[in-house]
Amino acid sequence: MSFSIRFAIRGTIDCMRFILRLVVNAAALAIATWILSGITLTGSSTASKIITLLIVALIFGILNAIIKPLFALFTAPLILLTLGLFLIVINACMLLLTSWLASLFDLGWDVDGFWTAVLGAIIISIVSFVLNVFLPDPDD
Repeated sequence: MSFSIRFAIRGTIDCMRFILRLVVNAAALAIATWILSGITLTGSSTASKIITLLIVALIFGILNAIIKPLFALFTAPLILLTLGLFLIVINACMLLLTSWLASLFDLGWDVDGFWTAVLGAIIISIVSFVLNVFLPDPDD
């Protein structure tokens, strides 16, 4: 197989992986929004709500890729001391930061308070894990 064909196939797989992760994050956020009354999603139609969730999932994914590792690095002693449970607090902070950024862009998605964010982070982690178990990896 030539280099250009391999490169095109690899690019397609990477794009599929990105879209799949975005949809999984959006589904996890949607389920957390549905379960918890403290997480609200406003929109005039179902399509606008789906687009909002996809944009919020994109923001959440970017924060998890850039900011979360820095938080984890600086709080490594707390993470070790709590046997990893402090990661839930970090995930809650990422959710609150996502909510803050969503409000800056007037997206209509809001998390009301720290404890709601903690419960939301737990739900999102569980749903994301379950969806990733059942969805195939695009490399297969």
